[in-house]
Amino acid sequence: MIAQMRLFTGIDVPEEIVHNLERLLARLRPTARLRWSPLENLHITTKFLGEWPEQRLDEVNTALRAVPGFAPARISVRRLGFFPNPHAPRVFWAGIEASPDLAALAERTDALLANLGVPREDRPFSPHLTLARIQERVPLQALRETIAGLPSLDFGEFVAERFYLYLSRRGPNGSVYTKISEFPISK
Repeated sequence: MIAQMRLFTGIDVPEEIVHNLERLLARLRPTARLRWSPLENLHITTKFLGEWPEQRLDEVNTALRAVPGFAPARISVRRLGFFPNPHAPRVFWAGIEASPDLAALAERTDALLANLGVPREDRPFSPHLTLARIQERVPLQALRETIAGLPSLDFGEFVAERFYLYLSRRGPNGSVYTKISEFPISK
């Protein structure tokens, strides 16, 4: 039997921003019964590969080594929202505003991995940080009111100089993400 790995590429979030989001979530968690993301899982996904044969991991790493060639991406974490929309939410997120280099990185990663047989993305790149998943209809009015009362929806900014290949393992308390390879964004 061929061992499969669940993989994605992404960008790490600096500790200062994680700390800002930790303070935010401390205020928001009591307001709604959602499946809140563990802070150690916060990342910006640039490409979801899905299940991949472990014996072909070297092919992925080789393709990802060819990705660099962009300026480091300037990234701001701002705003809060819901996917697909606020009326039927499935994901609660913090928004990402970034230089065009981030979208270019995602596009190039998508193109190079497509050469290995990874399906191309059919949706536009929409960078975000998943703060919670909403699995069933729950009251969100208290959450919305708390958000409306926040003094700021600006959680910090940083410059991303590298991206990672992550392994995602499902566990009893949700997924656990492990970095397995690191790549520079610029050459």
